[in-house]
Amino acid sequence: MKRGKKYIEAAKKVDRTVQYEAADAVKLVKEVAIAKFDETIEAHIRTGCDGRHAEQQIRGAVVLPHGTGKTVRVLVFAKGAKLDEAQAAGADFVGGEELIPKIQNDGWLDFDVVVATPDMMGVVGRLGRVLGPKGLMPNPKAGTVTMDVTKAIADIKAGKIEYRLDKTNIIHVPIGKASFTEEQLADNFQTLMDAIVKARPSALKGQYLRSITLAPSMGPGVKVSTVKYA
Repeated sequence: MKRGKKYIEAAKKVDRTVQYEAADAVKLVKEVAIAKFDETIEAHIRTGCDGRHAEQQIRGAVVLPHGTGKTVRVLVFAKGAKLDEAQAAGADFVGGEELIPKIQNDGWLDFDVVVATPDMMGVVGRLGRVLGPKGLMPNPKAGTVTMDVTKAIADIKAGKIEYRLDKTNIIHVPIGKASFTEEQLADNFQTLMDAIVKARPSALKGQYLRSITLAPSMGPGVKVSTVKYA
């Protein structure tokens, strides 16, 4: 893959043979975020899990203390009084069965997170093929299937992120923006890692965290030492 001059210059600052302490990695990842826009800083965590086994799956959510720096659009599936509650709590879109054809047939996906009350999951389940591959399907483990829609919306707007294994057993999550201070990024990263460490499947034998990399959306990755989280 051909890299631009800026990327190559930024990459020279990173010693690829070193696993940096978290604070040093955060400082460095801010330095190598050289795009003209405010890049998202992401954590990529390679695990020793085998997601093909249900007992080694990892899925959950955590509220980052300083948010993600992104405005999150929330869609809530509910009915009756819960519709009004969702609207009052600041949901961007609320509705029920009438939204199914809009999403299924018209390809409407102008939202980032989907919340549903348990009594609506029969309806939402029909969207599995559309929402599933995009990681948008509501899930009780992530707190997005709940009767407490007010809390769910407040948490999401405050910076709640969902983490899960991808097909290669890696977790990819945003921890903030390049414009965040080092302290904000470090706090968010520590909060995420506390949750990931706690989520270690009891069925897993052997090494849990194989590697951790922090990277801006357009820049080179910086390896973080896994020793502290082992």
